[in-house]
Amino acid sequence: MTMVETRPADPVVRATPRAAFLARAGWGEAECAFLAGDASFRRYYRVTRPGASAVLMDAPPDQEDTRPFVRIARHLTGLGYSAPRVLDQDAALGFLLLEDLGDATFTRRLAAGADEATLYALAVDLLVDLHRRPAAEAVPEGVAPVYDDRLLLDEARLLTDWYMPAVLGARPCDAALAEYEALWADVFPSARAVPDSLVLRDFHVDNLLVVPRRDGLAGCGLLDFQDAVAGPLTYDLVSLLEDARRDIDPALVAAMQTRYRAAMPGLDADAFAASWAVLAAQRHAKVIGIFTRLARRDGKPLYLPHIARVWRLLERALAHPVLTDVRAWMDHHIPPEQRTVPS
Repeated sequence: MTMVETRPADPVVRATPRAAFLARAGWGEAECAFLAGDASFRRYYRVTRPGASAVLMDAPPDQEDTRPFVRIARHLTGLGYSAPRVLDQDAALGFLLLEDLGDATFTRRLAAGADEATLYALAVDLLVDLHRRPAAEAVPEGVAPVYDDRLLLDEARLLTDWYMPAVLGARPCDAALAEYEALWADVFPSARAVPDSLVLRDFHVDNLLVVPRRDGLAGCGLLDFQDAVAGPLTYDLVSLLEDARRDIDPALVAAMQTRYRAAMPGLDADAFAASWAVLAAQRHAKVIGIFTRLARRDGKPLYLPHIARVWRLLERALAHPVLTDVRAWMDHHIPPEQRTVPS
């Protein structure tokens, strides 16, 4: 398999169309300052003028598609949640002008000493509110694609396609890869033994905001949801409470699981635990592959230090009995002493 070197569009090249878009949107005289980049090819800028500010998303159209973000953002705001309102857009050029929800990510608030349990409880309560809704309301047809087995498998393959070559020098042979996929396919029914809902996919403290002057669930701002799908409701809880980028006290994880399940009394405890384990293992395998790919293909090595943590989370998930055969495959093909950070 040939790896294609892909780089984000040069921000200097994007400067002229960016300025033209802002002018057409009525923000031509506004100051435009770089705000942030992320693990994708998107860049964000804050544009300010007297008495107002907005956020510009610059998503090179040969690498990103802004339309899913617009569709999900409008759906979330329609449900009463604080996703950024879309103020203007140009899908062909890859620009969105968004409501500015501020800079107070949960990550920054935690670093400044905010109460961890309070913030996590707010995030859990938002998921409860979403998951209590009928599926047809939470994720109407056409809003988000289905999180089907093929997509789950493609994501799990990021471990074998990127991490294993980086650490072991090669991907597994075809027979081993076929076995890997078959073992995952065998456990996906356990992941689906809970109801479906809207899955935001990257629901964690980096993508959650404390929105000023908004009370209740509206005080929880939502970012980075353009990859949302319709799938098992356990997934976003795993994303929140088994965070690839920060350690969370196991007691807090247990308390938040208890809070969630107390608000969702119809969930079977064993089915919930099995679904959690399978989706945790699948997500962690995916993330290890993504962090490796970001370094190798995209020149973004800053995510590599998190791989050791993600391996610990993956190993913990694999301890669930439903994943016995997947764990055996991992132990054979990536034994513990080879679970390292790619150089």
